[in-house]
Amino acid sequence: LLLWSEVSWIPNKHYSGIYGLMKLVLTKTLPPDLQKVIVLDTDITFATDIAELWAVFHKFRGQQVLGLVENQSDWYLGNLWKNHRPWPALERGFNTGVILLLLDRLRKLRWEQMWRLTAERELMSMLSTSLADQDIFNAVIKQNPFLVHQLPCFWNVQLSDHTRSEKCYKDVSDLKVIHWNSPKKLRVKNKHVEFFRNLYLTFLEYDGNLLRRELFGCPSETDHNSENLQKTLSELDEDDPCYEFRRERFTVHRTHLYFLHYEYEPTSDHTDVTLVAQLSMDRLQMLEAICKHWEGPISLALYLSDAEAQQFLRYAQGSEVLMARGNVGYHIVYKEGQFYPVNLLRNVAMRQVNTPYMFLSDIDFLPMYGLYEYLRKSVVQLDMANSKKALVVPAFETLRYRLSYPKSKAELLSQLDMGTLFTFRYHVWTKGHAPTNFAKWRTATTPYRVQWEGDFEPYVMVRRDSPEYDRRFVGFGWNKVAHIMELDAQEYEFVVLPNAYMIHMPHAPSFDITKFRSNKQYRVCLKTLKEEFQQNMSRRYGFAALKYMTAENNS
Repeated sequence: LLLWSEVSWIPNKHYSGIYGLMKLVLTKTLPPDLQKVIVLDTDITFATDIAELWAVFHKFRGQQVLGLVENQSDWYLGNLWKNHRPWPALERGFNTGVILLLLDRLRKLRWEQMWRLTAERELMSMLSTSLADQDIFNAVIKQNPFLVHQLPCFWNVQLSDHTRSEKCYKDVSDLKVIHWNSPKKLRVKNKHVEFFRNLYLTFLEYDGNLLRRELFGCPSETDHNSENLQKTLSELDEDDPCYEFRRERFTVHRTHLYFLHYEYEPTSDHTDVTLVAQLSMDRLQMLEAICKHWEGPISLALYLSDAEAQQFLRYAQGSEVLMARGNVGYHIVYKEGQFYPVNLLRNVAMRQVNTPYMFLSDIDFLPMYGLYEYLRKSVVQLDMANSKKALVVPAFETLRYRLSYPKSKAELLSQLDMGTLFTFRYHVWTKGHAPTNFAKWRTATTPYRVQWEGDFEPYVMVRRDSPEYDRRFVGFGWNKVAHIMELDAQEYEFVVLPNAYMIHMPHAPSFDITKFRSNKQYRVCLKTLKEEFQQNMSRRYGFAALKYMTAENNS
């Protein structure tokens, strides 16, 4: 807010608004021990190594503190239209889309007073800036030409409709930096615009993992964790038919926590609960519906490529529903490897929960209206703070894409009787939810305890300190079953809530379930991983874990 007030007094007609003026206060914004910096507009595409531009600092002489490219439009010449009156500038002026700043020298020159006095003087006649910070930089330079080191024009090839940028280069291969400095952006006129647009789109499609490789000539300290990881991977047998599954457990994914703005403080009564889920691009359409059904905080892990992350950003920014919510944490885990790391994603979302409780859901389920408040009341009613309980929310499904969502349990039971709704996976995997005891739930008015049975995989609310999911399970199969088994081994009570429900919405099958169904090796490896997980359980929980082995043998 302090920095905001430094420039908010300046009337500005440029489409960037107040943000277009923030470059003026970089001497205050950046750490005092930072000596030099390259400042770039967000509509810049680099076609070379930025280290080349950094090397230009060595060419600064005398009192030069700003490295800038000449403006390539006639704007500051004042001849674009009748009565066009630009701010004062040295001949064509300079474009501030790319700036090299010597911060330490600027501070010694009392830059803050310098630009402020110039702006105040010019605003008396100009009334507002048209090109934001660029107008003020140019007015200061007109008074103090010695401040500028002029950069070759290929360091800022400007693509607005009125530019002479094509005179800046003979061939597109000469270019270093492309600047889309027009409100039209990619629709600007230029004889090479197709080439520039393709370069930009290619950049967007880049896999950010390319940037993780070790650069030649860049010394790096050996990371102890990295060494351990390499050792673990080297111990895996590459001839094992399940090698790729095992490797996935140790894959380190680039992760961007809080990809969008998040602002939420848990309630002070210690009953607050966060909905936890994970998704990929093909389930994005569920987000708005979930936000309408659940008003509490949400923690989501999204499995996306770099290009998909940009698509998601545009989707979210274009959604009034999503933009109205500050209490949804979006955490991007970038794609790597051939499997969907479902349990890693769940763990990422769980680790960012800042409420005492979490409701572990899936993205293709819509919770009943009011579930958030009902779960918070259940925290008190069932003394969750002082007991190890997993509260089961009974799961149903519809095969209809357009469902009149039941507003009450009575309405849900009516739809169940009419065949509009079914208990979840009733047709294909009854065992997953059978222990919920739907027959009892129909008439239940108070919470009731159920016993763990083989393959049980309900959706539950637990305390934040409950165990994480096992990362060895990727793609489709046993990912939730193993987690529920772990809760049971740690002596959690499963308590079914009599007035809670959630409904699975129909969608095309995921890529992973298709692989599971069509690939025999996939099914063999899943069975192997299940057996190894159960052996681990036996070692950790001893005699108590024996029932998991017998349950598996009977299934």
